[in-house]
Amino acid sequence: MQTNEITEVLNRPISQELLARDVTRLAYVAKDGTPRNVPIAFVSNGSQIIMCTTKNAPKLPALRENPAVALTIDTEVHPPRILLIRGRAELDFVDGIPDEYLQPTSSYEMTPEQRVDWEAEVRSLYHDGMVRIVVTPTWAKLIDFETTLPSAVEELVRQREERQRA
Repeated sequence: MQTNEITEVLNRPISQELLARDVTRLAYVAKDGTPRNVPIAFVSNGSQIIMCTTKNAPKLPALRENPAVALTIDTEVHPPRILLIRGRAELDFVDGIPDEYLQPTSSYEMTPEQRVDWEAEVRSLYHDGMVRIVVTPTWAKLIDFETTLPSAVEELVRQREERQRA
């Protein structure tokens, strides 16, 4: 997929709504060769997806060995809206807490008092740093079940239209 095609998908209004959400599902291949799919908080900076994790997270050795990942960001309503992204994970070890981890999100709400307590807990827990997992998309697809469908469903629609014309 060409960069301009990826940009076009990611710049669609529904994609932008999905990229403003709080949680993605990160799929990768574990060290034992089995698939993993974990929910993880993320932010998008417009061209990359950034997730933060602990320095001792089991996914880090796996991502060093095989950086190929897939992300799913979706909704829980009908019709579902799904943004699928593939890319390579780059690991960035950070002293302290990455700004992206502390960035307030649009839907995960805390009172000001809760935020102060949470941030103090984060700073005490991750005092020796964290790891930023940075994914630059190499492929993207938006499925909204109104203007875009999964490829298998698109094929069924095409077949149905051919039967109806016959």
